[in-house]
Amino acid sequence: MNETLSTYDSAANGTDKVSDTATQESLTFATLRDHTLLRTMAPITLDQMRGVKLMNRVDTKYVLSEEEVLAVLQCAANEGFRVQVIDDKCAARYDTLYYDTAERAMYIAHHNRQLTRQKVRTRHYAESGVTYLEIKNKSNRGRTSKRRVEIETSELFNFSNNSAAVAFFESSARYALTELSPALATHFTRITLVNHELTERITIDLDLRYEDVRSGRSAAVRGMAIVEIKQEGTATSAIKRILSSLRIQPLKISKYCLGTSLTVEGIKRNRMQQKLRTIEKRIGYNRVIINNITV
Repeated sequence: MNETLSTYDSAANGTDKVSDTATQESLTFATLRDHTLLRTMAPITLDQMRGVKLMNRVDTKYVLSEEEVLAVLQCAANEGFRVQVIDDKCAARYDTLYYDTAERAMYIAHHNRQLTRQKVRTRHYAESGVTYLEIKNKSNRGRTSKRRVEIETSELFNFSNNSAAVAFFESSARYALTELSPALATHFTRITLVNHELTERITIDLDLRYEDVRSGRSAAVRGMAIVEIKQEGTATSAIKRILSSLRIQPLKISKYCLGTSLTVEGIKRNRMQQKLRTIEKRIGYNRVIINNITV
């Protein structure tokens, strides 16, 4: 990956090196931005979504096939959920760069089920045109908190010359800045839903693609979606009820850990291999693509 922002232009045109043979006619930004089903939902703007930030929250994750995503969206539309719309688009593109130590300490902590852990990333939100340095903390009670500061898009790979970002990092991170370097790039398309009461947010991430920026090794899982329900607590959730009715159970999964396990040779991955087998049972086999080769 070049040290400039990777865009979705190639994916939207069907020429992306990972997804061109893997996700034809699938749920990508090109097919979701004006999807008929999403247009049946009432829209909610970014400004209106500010009341649903949920920066300190409980997250519940699921893995779905693309067919199941369409079924969930239909049920959500029937339940009166609203869809986030930016610049008249019902889906948004995200480019994320995760930082880690040379030994991938953050990945190992997650893989080893360390309860209290942290992730450091920069993320560009293509549709809103903003980029942030973000630090996520997971507590031993299962709560996720996120803090962030805006940076320039050109600082995605290196924010060390941004004094405000460095000060934010030093006050929030458990690592020294000199310990970290870019590790994994992820690219995906996100649909964001919110319930009528504005008490929970649902994100549906599709067309996920990964690249280990240290080796250039790339990977994707065809036909997979990661759904995340974000709530302040464990209150009754219409989406959880919908997923349960479709016999879809929660699965603890990290995009960073999945991408790292697929792209970093020799990394500890036994628990991620178990999760990948579970994912394949859900979405079908022969869906993993590494360096353009189905495995």
